[in-house]
Amino acid sequence: MNRDVAGIILAGGQSRRMGGGDKSLLPLGDGCVLDQILSRLGPQFETLALNANGDPARFARFGLPVLADTVEGFAGPLAGILTGLEWAAARTPCTAIVTAAGDTPFLPLDLVDRLEAAAGERPGSIAVACSAGRLHPTFALWPVGCRDALRHFLVDEHNKRVSAFIERHGHVEVEFPILQSAGQSIDPFFNINVPDDLAQAARLLQSMTS
Repeated sequence: MNRDVAGIILAGGQSRRMGGGDKSLLPLGDGCVLDQILSRLGPQFETLALNANGDPARFARFGLPVLADTVEGFAGPLAGILTGLEWAAARTPCTAIVTAAGDTPFLPLDLVDRLEAAAGERPGSIAVACSAGRLHPTFALWPVGCRDALRHFLVDEHNKRVSAFIERHGHVEVEFPILQSAGQSIDPFFNINVPDDLAQAARLLQSMTS
C-alpha cells in the first residue's frame, strides 16, 4: 500500500440513463454498488475519498471524505478528476491519484499496483487501464503535477473529454485480463448504466460468491 497515491471514487454523475440518483448507492448483493467497490478498492489505499455533488450526508456511513466538484455545472468525470488532484495536492505526501468509476463493482484487485508500476516506467505520464483492447479513461493514475494543465483544458478550453486530455498529456496503457467465474467471462470494468446492467451485475456477483 503506497501512501504517496490517494484513491478517488468518481460518483458525481447525474445517472440520467438510470432515471437519476446515485448509481453507487443502488442495491447490489448484501449492500450497494459502493460497498462492492470499496471491498475491492479499499485495501489498495491508505487514503481514499469520494467525488460526489449534492448533500454529502447520504454517504455518511462509508466514513469517506466527500469532495464536491471544484468546477461548476456538472462538467463530467474530468471535473471529478481535477477535484481529486487538487485535494491530493494539498496533502502530504500525495504525488498522484488513482481514479475509479463509482458504478463498476468488479474492478481489479491489483488496479493500483499495476498502474503504479506502469507509471514508474514513464515518470510524469498518466497510466490508464484497458481491457479487451478497450481504454477505460476513468480508471487511471494521474500525477498531481498535471492539475494546472487539466484545469486549463477543462475550464479555459471547455473540453470535457477525459480521453482527449489523456492523449494530449502522454500516457501508458495497462491491459487487465478478463475475469473468469463459474464459466462466465467478466470484464473487470463492467459498469452499470441502465437497469438491465444492474440485474446483470447481480447475476455476476452471485456467480462469483456461490
